[in-house]
Amino acid sequence: MFSIMQYFSIIRLFKFMKTRIKYIRHELGMSQEDLAKKSNVSRQTISALENGKYNPSLALANKITKILKCEHIEDVFVLD
Repeated sequence: MFSIMQYFSIIRLFKFMKTRIKYIRHELGMSQEDLAKKSNVSRQTISALENGKYNPSLALANKITKILKCEHIEDVFVLD
């Protein structure tokens, strides 16, 4: 579990992040629809994440990281 300070630090970082979702998803042979279903979000949400138009909650970022078989959130969501 994160402390409140760690949580807000992570949230601030998301403002300056790009994602590697599309690249990793392709490497796994996964469509946006596949990832959306496993994440319990819409395909449009996945598209918005991939295009930097939506910042995920910490819970969603963590869930996507696990679904994409990555160890750390930083493996998927990287500083720009």
